[in-house]
Amino acid sequence: MTSLSRRAFVTASAAALLTGCGSGHGTAPVTNSAAKQGSSEQGSPTPSPPSAAAKPVHALARSVPVTLRVPAIGVDTPVMRLGLASDGTVQVPPITAHDRAGWYRYSPTPGATGPSVILGHVTVGAYGDGVFRHLARLRAGNRIDVGLENGTTAVFAVTDVRTVAKADFPSDEVYGNVDRPELRLITCGGTRTGTGYLDNVIVFAALTAASP
Repeated sequence: MTSLSRRAFVTASAAALLTGCGSGHGTAPVTNSAAKQGSSEQGSPTPSPPSAAAKPVHALARSVPVTLRVPAIGVDTPVMRLGLASDGTVQVPPITAHDRAGWYRYSPTPGATGPSVILGHVTVGAYGDGVFRHLARLRAGNRIDVGLENGTTAVFAVTDVRTVAKADFPSDEVYGNVDRPELRLITCGGTRTGTGYLDNVIVFAALTAASP
């Protein structure tokens, strides 16, 4: 990440990361330890565990994501850019009938070394299901295609899918430095309450290929 990105990452980490749930937003906390790990200029990245589902390839040049396709769950969406809200939390995509995923622009771009973060809604209020409504159905090995602004498609393979209580959100694993290009897709899940959802669904994926 650039110095600006790192500073913003620390700012976001001081608060809670909103992961849009449609009717009432839940939070996925980012701890100070994760902020230090993800923002340190000198800190060593955590080696990523080997995965049979994903064979690492060389990192791609920085290019902003513009589309996201996840064939196994029928996702085919434009990707908008998300920054920080006035309260220091990460923005979420707006609640609209034409729901889109959003890339947190202070995380690495998909295909660059580090954890790129894309958020999406599981429900969008009166409009019904959100773009990430079936995220929890993904399994290791499922393909994720991220179309980049420079015309390249970054191809990822799912390495892990977790549903975790918001209070136990694994900030270090989601936002901490890693030594290869990885992707995180995040939404809400679990039991729905009057104000949102109790859990977060997190998909971990690693870059396996790039195509023009």
